[in-house]
Amino acid sequence: MLTGPLLIVTFVISIVFLLVTIIKFNMNAFVSLLLTSVLTALLVQMPVEDISSTITAGFSSTVGGIGIVTGLGVMLGMFLFESGGIISIANAIIRKFGVKKSPIALALSAFVTGIPVFGDIVDILFAPMVRTLSYKTGIARMTFVAAVAVSGSIAASAIIPTPPPLAVSEILGLNIGVFFVYSVFVSCFGMLFGGILWGVYLDKQEKKVGTQRVLETADREELAALEENNENGISFGKSISMIVLPIIIIVVCSFSSSAFTEGSTVRIWLNFIGDKNIAMLIGVFYAVLVSKPYLKKSASDVMIEAADQVGLVLLITGAGGSFGEIIQATGIGDYLAQVFSIFNIPILLMCFVLSQLIRCAQGSTTVALMTTASIMASTIASSSVSPVLSAIAICAGGVGLSLPNDSGFWSIGRFNRITIPETFKAWTTGGFIAGFTMFLVTCVLSLFQSVLPGL
Repeated sequence: MLTGPLLIVTFVISIVFLLVTIIKFNMNAFVSLLLTSVLTALLVQMPVEDISSTITAGFSSTVGGIGIVTGLGVMLGMFLFESGGIISIANAIIRKFGVKKSPIALALSAFVTGIPVFGDIVDILFAPMVRTLSYKTGIARMTFVAAVAVSGSIAASAIIPTPPPLAVSEILGLNIGVFFVYSVFVSCFGMLFGGILWGVYLDKQEKKVGTQRVLETADREELAALEENNENGISFGKSISMIVLPIIIIVVCSFSSSAFTEGSTVRIWLNFIGDKNIAMLIGVFYAVLVSKPYLKKSASDVMIEAADQVGLVLLITGAGGSFGEIIQATGIGDYLAQVFSIFNIPILLMCFVLSQLIRCAQGSTTVALMTTASIMASTIASSSVSPVLSAIAICAGGVGLSLPNDSGFWSIGRFNRITIPETFKAWTTGGFIAGFTMFLVTCVLSLFQSVLPGL
């Protein structure tokens, strides 16, 4: 297989090929991703007999990890939609915060929700609300996508007890309490600049150049159905309960289980009920019971419609996982780490940039954070730089620059019904701004490291 700088060249070629086939030739994203995966594997001279199995492994691991929760999440969203719950929540947000502040409300909600909950659940549950608030307020859909996706990503990448930052804290041997406090402080700046202010800028630009979204047929039908469903729709309290129930189950079970000994019956059951798939299943069952009096069709028909919607999303998301698996198998992440170790770069900068590049190359935040932390652990330990700040810099690097080799890139675009260029603007660029802002704040904190407690 190829090694050295040619790996970087191959990666760039594969991204360009993918974007050209989708944007220029209007090829289906699922097919384009698979073609790009095969092309990349051939360019790096991967053994031919390993190509198909690697693509299959990436697809199955991605879909296996999010397939059930995605399907259940879409079903829950459909029950909210058909019962009038979505527009009930949207109207409540507008009344409480006003039109101008509605993106802030959604960003804060996604940030808090994203701390204990699997990242894709946040995007799936909030997607119908994103579309509805855009309809109701006239604010660009990209504004709400940035608010939700970027804020949720920050929480999932930097705030414990989510697995990636928790793994970083364990690798670097951090005081979890201190790490939590400083990471929340730094993350708030990332959410403000990358999730909220960047979204506001996108809205102003869209209105300035006159490129406001023209409602497609599906959008018009959805808006008309929302208004119709809301005539005798479900209350705000019942609507919001459908969203928060699975979240509460996951949070309560996650924290409660630690109070019991490993292997005890109670802990085993709490872990079972708190599993994201089981929690979402309970949420869907609850949604059926609560929304049934307000439905104009059978619960079975609602579930069938949800299944129809989720099929293509899972195919594209799985193909994104295949591409990511091929990229990871090339060893580009290891090569980037070797290059950075040669140069005398400030530790915080090295932590951020290395994490960011591995995130771009492999498409996985978890892999980027754990790889960077493992590589930098000994260097951080032997330096005078705070391990807590180094960890935050690593986490900041995992927030942004999500490219098409990241399955989340495709699910966010599809569920929110935005184009690929819009996904790059709202999600990829917004995430980079958030991560870079977090890095800058971390650098400022390092200037006062000697006087700040815990550092």
